[in-house]
Amino acid sequence: MSPAAQRVRAALPLHPFGRRSGLDVPRVNMGGMRLPADLDEAVSLLRYAIDSGLRYIDCSRGYGECEWVVGRALKGGYRRKVILSTKWAPWITKIQPADNPSADRVRHRIDESMRRLDVDYLDFYQIWNITHRNEYDAAVARGGFLDGVLKAKKEGLVRHIGFTAHAPAADLLEYIDEADWCEVLLVSYNMLNQSYAPALEAAHRKGIGTLVMNPVGGGRLAEASPALLKLAREVGAKSVADLAVRYVLSNPNVDTILCGLHKRSDVDETLKSAARKPFTPAQKTRIDGFLADLLRAKSGFCTACKYCMPCPQGIDIPAVMSLIYDDRCWGFRDFARARYAGLRTAKADACVQCGKCEKACTQHLKIIQEMRYAHRNLRAAKKAAGH
Repeated sequence: MSPAAQRVRAALPLHPFGRRSGLDVPRVNMGGMRLPADLDEAVSLLRYAIDSGLRYIDCSRGYGECEWVVGRALKGGYRRKVILSTKWAPWITKIQPADNPSADRVRHRIDESMRRLDVDYLDFYQIWNITHRNEYDAAVARGGFLDGVLKAKKEGLVRHIGFTAHAPAADLLEYIDEADWCEVLLVSYNMLNQSYAPALEAAHRKGIGTLVMNPVGGGRLAEASPALLKLAREVGAKSVADLAVRYVLSNPNVDTILCGLHKRSDVDETLKSAARKPFTPAQKTRIDGFLADLLRAKSGFCTACKYCMPCPQGIDIPAVMSLIYDDRCWGFRDFARARYAGLRTAKADACVQCGKCEKACTQHLKIIQEMRYAHRNLRAAKKAAGH
């Protein structure tokens, strides 16, 4: 562990993880979705994070070989240093065609995850990614997913239960009110997406541990956007990423965040941000005002209503427009270019200016002009000859 990590760890206290669990966690913990592909590198990184004071680790049966890699990292005494969590849901990942949200199938998947992790118990098992009411109802139905997890809990194989969600915020409030069995909730929340703030408040009030993924907006807020960098300096943040992490941790309803592990600096920099003071009410007001101004600017831009679709040339117009907004309004050009390059549909240069999209657009946007903008600004720069 680096001297910097040692200093940060010493200044990083534990925080209550909801009344229901009775556990304590640091404000920063480990996300296992984007571990390095190299096994030795991934194991080394996980142990570095644990040595730096991170405790809770989020895995999933659907994250490729994540469970297997984490299991290797937890050898040599590391298992007792962590709060180990994994998750699964048949509506997200079917391992076998027979998978369904029944007690028997989830019990089978719990056993499988424990074999992959090579452990004899799980600290947490979560229902993964509830997006619709029918998924929640199937999970909590008699003989359903939840009954299978509760059975494993009675057998001592699972110690705590929770769920993760990408459901509409209003629906999520209903689930929180009904889920007296839930001990931890994992949702996405950051400066760019605050829709789950009421859910975090409701969960926190009920004693459910609150865990946030994507605190830096899935990578967007790791980029030094000129506008956000100026805002960061105004409120005393060291960088845009520091601004993003501290913004989330300044919410009193957030117990902890997941740091997606890809390199050691992810751990060091996130811990440094967590060790700094939360934003004052005045700083928070300034940040929220800035964000509100940008969101108002979007109100006259693409709303992703999709009335412009389908494009005769196969362009995903709303997706391209969203990337234009990331580039033009937020200054996330590198992020936008990377996502643009990864689009599996036709690129903006396929536009033949037929005008059908503009006639259907509810915002009366100049889509043809925007497609030209995307082609000029979001395509990868050509390499110079000889390079």
